[in-house]
Amino acid sequence: MENLKNIQPVEDFNWDSYENGDVLSSVSKEDLVKTYDETLNTVKDKDVVMGTVTTMNKREVVINIGFKSDGIVPMSEFRYNPELKVGDEVEVYIESQEDKKGQLILSYKKARASRSWERVNEALEKDEIIKGFIKCRTKGGMIVDVFGIEAFLPGSQIDVKPIRDYDVFVGKTMEFKIVKINQEFKNVVVSHKALIEAELEQQKKDIISKLEKGQVLEGTVKNITSYGVFIDLGGVDGLIHITDLSWGRVSHPEEIVTLDQKINVVILDFDDEKKRIALGLKQLTPHPWDALSAELKVGDKVQGKVVVMADYGAFIEIAPGVEGLIHVSEMSWTQHLCGAQDFMKVGDEIEAVILTLDRDERKMSLGIKQLKSDPWENIESRFPVGSKHTAKVRNFTNFGVFVEIEEGVDGLIHISDLSWTKKIKHPSEFTQIGAEIEVQVLEIDKENRRLSLGHKQLEENPWDVFETIFTVGSIHEGTIIEALDKGAVISLPYGVEGFATPKHLVKEDGSQAVVDEKLQFKVIEFNKEAKRIILSHSRIHEDEQKGAKKEAAGEKKASTKRKNDDNAMVTGPVEKTTLGDIEELAALKEKLSGK
Repeated sequence: MENLKNIQPVEDFNWDSYENGDVLSSVSKEDLVKTYDETLNTVKDKDVVMGTVTTMNKREVVINIGFKSDGIVPMSEFRYNPELKVGDEVEVYIESQEDKKGQLILSYKKARASRSWERVNEALEKDEIIKGFIKCRTKGGMIVDVFGIEAFLPGSQIDVKPIRDYDVFVGKTMEFKIVKINQEFKNVVVSHKALIEAELEQQKKDIISKLEKGQVLEGTVKNITSYGVFIDLGGVDGLIHITDLSWGRVSHPEEIVTLDQKINVVILDFDDEKKRIALGLKQLTPHPWDALSAELKVGDKVQGKVVVMADYGAFIEIAPGVEGLIHVSEMSWTQHLCGAQDFMKVGDEIEAVILTLDRDERKMSLGIKQLKSDPWENIESRFPVGSKHTAKVRNFTNFGVFVEIEEGVDGLIHISDLSWTKKIKHPSEFTQIGAEIEVQVLEIDKENRRLSLGHKQLEENPWDVFETIFTVGSIHEGTIIEALDKGAVISLPYGVEGFATPKHLVKEDGSQAVVDEKLQFKVIEFNKEAKRIILSHSRIHEDEQKGAKKEAAGEKKASTKRKNDDNAMVTGPVEKTTLGDIEELAALKEKLSGK
């Protein structure tokens, strides 16, 4: 009631006008609307304006833009601005001045998008440091929200150190520099590393200026690659090449060091301009060759491990950093060597003999065949001339067969010593590589480490028998097996072959004999030493024709002689034996008697 007493009526209120429904009698309605409009902002749809946050809850943010009603923006649009609070000024995009409910609809996201490209380009131009929200991982890096634009942060641009776990950065707000913009595709690339590189560059210059070759520093293993190890020397990186990690062979640097390990290294070289620093680890220890026993000498036996294989030999590590080469020729006494892989493999533990030793050059050659006796030392007693053995065919040449009787003992069977009877053009007609063959030692060449061997000598020489069978003038049945330019080869009985020239292959009817034809042949020449039999078919019918003519001529002559003898008996004078004739007969008789 007390409050009601204080209420005083307006003195100049016109009650008559109020009853008539006209309460604006003193001030026109148009003036009131004009006054009202002047106190509010005039806005248009799709404009970007500044507003003030008046109220916030989990779902919505209420923003006053000076319009007749406040606007509402979903809280989800501010998820990249977690520091938002009441009273903050933000840019908003006017979606609609009035929806169906008469509500002003605003968008913070669209306002940011409309301004983002201007801000991004300005930040790049001014080399400005900006804030961004790391949304998620992607291939090769991260996605960062910058002014509402999704920018790409390469993995190499997150930090100066290699990043092992990208996930720890997701959801963080960090400072960045824009390093690249593609206007056509609206791509933005940002870098966090760029913020600290300038400072690091100055640090590197200061550190490198104080470096000296041979200086020993402590560093931390920063990264391990297949070719070496990167060491952090406290603001500047150096590289230990894989060959400078150990005096011994290293397959991968992980065998020597681990990540984050602190080690001492020596500076081998550095480049002021390129800021490259070459480091060494093995140089901090003495070279293994210097520690090699002074008593070690040529002829000594050593134990070692096969570390590298090649076609020409194998490298054996007899101590870390001390290696010797076993050439393939020193692996076996045999002359038939394919490759070192036939004798050993990487990782094998073997025993070898030192063949050469050069401490100044740090080189050593080894052998393993020397662990066995040389098979040629007592070759005369083990393989005397005339001894018989079983050999293995190793190779062919046009003139013979190379065989191996045992490891390191080779011999040659000349093509002429393969068979007594067969005419062999190439050894492959007689045997094959890898086959076994019986041999007899014919000659020893110790200087050239080669035996002369024979195969046919294991059998008796059939030409001793052939000499009594294929006598000159004898006739035998034969088959033409091969035609040549100068004649034909004829197969005779007992597996022997003969040869006939074209003129000796003419048959009785004048035609020429052909391959596979079976005919009678006369031996016209037999050469035991050359193993040659010359034949003729033509000579048979030619001799028959000559014989017939000679026989006819003989009969005619005999008839004439008989006729003349008869006449002589009738008319001829009678020959008398003289005293001289009797003396000659007596002397002949005496001579015959004396014999």
